[in-house]
Amino acid sequence: MKTWHLFKKTLLASGAAALFAGCGAPASETSEPTSEASLSTQEQGLLAACDPVELAEVAEHACVHSDFGPFESITAAALGAPVLVDVSLPHTAYNITLPETNYCGWGGRVAFIPEESGELAFLVSRQRGLRIYDAATGAEIARECRYDVPSTVCGSLKTGILADVEAGVEYHLQFLALLEQNAQFTLVIEEAAHDHTEG
Repeated sequence: MKTWHLFKKTLLASGAAALFAGCGAPASETSEPTSEASLSTQEQGLLAACDPVELAEVAEHACVHSDFGPFESITAAALGAPVLVDVSLPHTAYNITLPETNYCGWGGRVAFIPEESGELAFLVSRQRGLRIYDAATGAEIARECRYDVPSTVCGSLKTGILADVEAGVEYHLQFLALLEQNAQFTLVIEEAAHDHTEG
């Protein structure tokens, strides 16, 4: 019986690799996990967990915007294309749609230019987070930690990423999805140490 289960697992792994190869994915990406849950787990392993007490209030404030707006609907720039879509308005819920990639999945980038330097929380309504790049140099910006938003704090936002940014610098926020239902989501950006009694 154990042999049969091992055989089935081997077949599934081979099928996943063949599916990626058939979609034209680069060889380096054929070993990627095949579900958003696996990718979320992988990302959690790479990023330290944020202090939940510190971010709960930030997430609650972001949740108000996620549920009640103001809203902006945008389509992200395709990977490798010029990034002309901006998500810099404060206290705004951006409903983002990712375009299909040339291989299996969806992916895109949006521009963000902070008004002030400091630590920001990037909160999204899906399990996967984002990667942040300096638009001028292409260098990836370090993400400090990941916050899994409890449903008791906010039902519409799932994940928060903390990162330090500099005022006036253009950043590109990159999002990827393997499943179509994860290619549409909401993004709210808030100051991590902000007085949330207003806005």
